[in-house]
Amino acid sequence: MLPIIYSNQFLLHTTGRFHPERPERLTAIKQALTATPWANQLEWRSPTPVEQRLLMADIERIHPPHYVEAIRQLAGLGGGYLDADTPVSPQSYEVALLAVSAWLDGVEAALETGEPAFVLSRPPGHHALSDRGMGFCIFSNAAIAAAYALEAPGVNRVAILDWDVHHGNGTQAIVETDPRIVYCSLHESPQYPGTGAASERGFHNNVLNLPMRSGSTIAHYQPAFEQQVIPFLSNFQPDLLIISAGYDAAQDDPLASISLQPEDFGIFTQHCLDVTRRIIFGLEGGYDLDALAQSVVATIEKCLIDSPGNLESGIGIPDRVL
Repeated sequence: MLPIIYSNQFLLHTTGRFHPERPERLTAIKQALTATPWANQLEWRSPTPVEQRLLMADIERIHPPHYVEAIRQLAGLGGGYLDADTPVSPQSYEVALLAVSAWLDGVEAALETGEPAFVLSRPPGHHALSDRGMGFCIFSNAAIAAAYALEAPGVNRVAILDWDVHHGNGTQAIVETDPRIVYCSLHESPQYPGTGAASERGFHNNVLNLPMRSGSTIAHYQPAFEQQVIPFLSNFQPDLLIISAGYDAAQDDPLASISLQPEDFGIFTQHCLDVTRRIIFGLEGGYDLDALAQSVVATIEKCLIDSPGNLESGIGIPDRVL
């Protein structure tokens, strides 16, 4: 069984009628997953309620209290904007807290079982700086999750792979000073937010940025994974791999110009599984509903095909994907 950590409360973060980061993203993914032949192998879990965690301590490892309080107050006053692209609605503060809790649940699930977990949450997080939200993002979910994982017994090294089409400037800025974390990003360049040059190596040679040209396909991504991404991650020998799983590099996505197909994300996933099975996938971008949903399906399908139980028994996976 593969855990999917999800709550209908994530739909309450409202962004406006024409905003691309909209609640329908999650409902499209959920509908696609429940329609698969292997839907019975998914374990839908609700996130741990915020009040049952010492969540503020986890968040404030990354974000200063004054920033967290500013988000709370803005939501309490009826909402507003952190920048031109990042709305905060009355429910956004509580939803963003629950999203963080969901990512921490994903960490716990992957560490406990040694198997992948998928966090189906919003708002996304990889553009959020420690003291500023931007690019649809409020809290830095991946960075918070990495710091949380490093508090667990036996976890000394955490890798973050960001395959969203946009560079995760916030995640990199937060983690690049910590030698216990490596960050790797493949992203379109030039593209928002304008960061992520290949020359950026982090404070401990712990950053690998791979800018991809507009129009890139799997023929360009595959050698990047084989020759750079996987050696970088494997040499670090992470105790946990966190994937900022954005799907806006799909060809049909309206916010970028990369030409990946949904099944290509299954190829990415297989490469990651070859590094470690202790993986948490956390949703970032992806704005064409069908491409987004089918890309998530391809990701999770690869995890199920490759799971030890299915390899041994062949149970539950349709012949077409074996």
